[in-house]
Amino acid sequence: MTDAHQSFLDLLHAQRVWDVELPGFDPAAAPPAPLPLFHSWFAEAVAAGQVEPHTMSLATADDEGHPDVRTLMLHDADERGWHFATHRTSAKGRQLAARPYAALGFYWPAQGRQVRVRGPVTACAPAESLADLHARSTGALASALTGSQSEVLGSREELARTADAAWERARAEPDAEVASWTRYVVEAREVEFFQGDAGRRHVRLRYRRPDAARNDAAWTRELLWP
Repeated sequence: MTDAHQSFLDLLHAQRVWDVELPGFDPAAAPPAPLPLFHSWFAEAVAAGQVEPHTMSLATADDEGHPDVRTLMLHDADERGWHFATHRTSAKGRQLAARPYAALGFYWPAQGRQVRVRGPVTACAPAESLADLHARSTGALASALTGSQSEVLGSREELARTADAAWERARAEPDAEVASWTRYVVEAREVEFFQGDAGRRHVRLRYRRPDAARNDAAWTRELLWP
């Protein structure tokens, strides 16, 4: 083992997990559907000072069925599902077109909590996708106008020129359209809530319903071993 690797391991093993007082979670008192609990946990994460609680991991599969994951922002969570947006021409957009199923992961270490969501993905209509884009900041519109997401970049200078032009257009045309911008909804079939415990007696509550179920169908609730 090299000195550099040993230094890394020493640093890695020195890190603490949940070195804060963690909240309790009684799964017996959980609501019959996952959405109200998600809304509640999100609000509690914000109140606890969790940095960027609206960020999440999105996992998809590539052409060979291999997993791919990245971090992006949640745009909504309602009775339809968990919403996010991206270019349909991006790597994740192409993957979702070929395999419209995804998993989301939220991690809120300020409270030792995770939420996992799995289900089929539906692309929203162009009008809803455009409204999603225009509801966001000028910077978000400029980023969308820059385009070419996930494609090979020739140089940083090329990015700077394109981004500068996109910012100028975003300021001048706040209603500019980006044809590839698409809002997606993960229609949850499984939602798991994980509450960490300092004694490693973690609480895991999973909500589950069949793939063919209607969105108003009842959820099955079950505890999982940590």
